[in-house]
Amino acid sequence: MTRILLVDDDPHLLRALTIALTAGGYQTSAASDAAGALQAAATAAPDLAVIDLGLPDLDGITIVESLRGWSTAPIIVLSARHDQTAKINALDAGADDYVTKPFGMGELLARIRAALRRAAPSEEQPVITTAAFTIDLAAKRVTTCGGETRLTPTEWHLLETLVRSPGHLVTQRQLLQEVWGPRYETETNYLRVHLANLRRKLEPDPSRPRYLITEPGIGYRFAPETPGP
Repeated sequence: MTRILLVDDDPHLLRALTIALTAGGYQTSAASDAAGALQAAATAAPDLAVIDLGLPDLDGITIVESLRGWSTAPIIVLSARHDQTAKINALDAGADDYVTKPFGMGELLARIRAALRRAAPSEEQPVITTAAFTIDLAAKRVTTCGGETRLTPTEWHLLETLVRSPGHLVTQRQLLQEVWGPRYETETNYLRVHLANLRRKLEPDPSRPRYLITEPGIGYRFAPETPGP
């Protein structure tokens, strides 16, 4: 049974989440502060975590960063903070999705199902090789001529989404929905920033990308092989 860690200091919301997820066939563990959350995660590793940012002892981002140190389980952040900076910080810390309070229980359950589907191992986990880098999807590892290259969880998710459709255009909207969620369909600045970081880490000449190609105003594509001049 899929185990979900719930972290929120609102006892009424925590109870409602527990009831809804249990009814949906999930096993849950709950905590009302960061210390309890980290203890619960260490006792029984979750398959997914739902974490509130506003906790009494530590900011929820601390839990996200701690879990990301040893777990690849999806993390959905809950928060009453609506400013873009808070969302970017949570996603860059390793969260997979961001849900703003108040929210509908049906929407949250749908996001949980989507996150678990994305995390499920596919039947085929290929290795993609180019002249500049190698991507091992099974190991979630990227290597260049200089050795293994560290990517943030968001950078990895973005790269993986592109390389799973080699040569095909992936629209901005598709990428934003897949990596950040439906509420971020217009946040094209996210894509510009993270694609620039990926190119800096992977492209031989980031100013003239050969593999991570922009289709202006439309989207991006991964070009595994670029014709010579």
